[in-house]
Amino acid sequence: MIRCCQRPFVWPVLLRMAGTGSSQLQSSGMLSREQLLQLFDRFSFITSRSDAKKRIAEALNDKQEAVAVTTAIQEEIFLEMGVDPRFGLSCLGKVNMAYENDKDLMVRFYKFVADEEMVYEETELGAEGFKENLHAQQKLREQQLGMLNEMRKFHLDDQSAILEKLHQHMENANFEGEVSVLSSEQIQEIVGRRVSPLFRPR
Repeated sequence: MIRCCQRPFVWPVLLRMAGTGSSQLQSSGMLSREQLLQLFDRFSFITSRSDAKKRIAEALNDKQEAVAVTTAIQEEIFLEMGVDPRFGLSCLGKVNMAYENDKDLMVRFYKFVADEEMVYEETELGAEGFKENLHAQQKLREQQLGMLNEMRKFHLDDQSAILEKLHQHMENANFEGEVSVLSSEQIQEIVGRRVSPLFRPR
């Protein structure tokens, strides 16, 4: 998607879109909110189907990048919408600037990006591996939430020290997800070295 805007045109799709000349396709301005939502919904629907997953899997087996297939799918959707695919893809790179104040749309946009990444993961890992990966991510998020709740017990200066130590910890481990959590004992040790009182919110 955004990472790969210069993909080859999908000429078979153009042929199927008989009667839609390039001069009739939108190629200027910016995609509207409604157009973006239409793209997001349509992409989510198509990539949830077994034929799309098979298409991506076949591309991987042929040593192609999965992003080439998802980009082609997006190009096809743009054609259905009457939008020049290259123009549509370029607009995706401008969503952050054009709609930065539309929080609801930005949430949908980030979900759209996350959905695309999940399509890649599911294809590469297989159904069982993908399920295990999701479970591991959920467990990690719960641990991170627990760490944040533990941090809130302390003074803001102590919280800064904890975050600094966490960053060092992650940097030393090349930012592996599993090390993005400090245990309660590690947090207590960091704070203990500072000899700072507990922060007791009112």
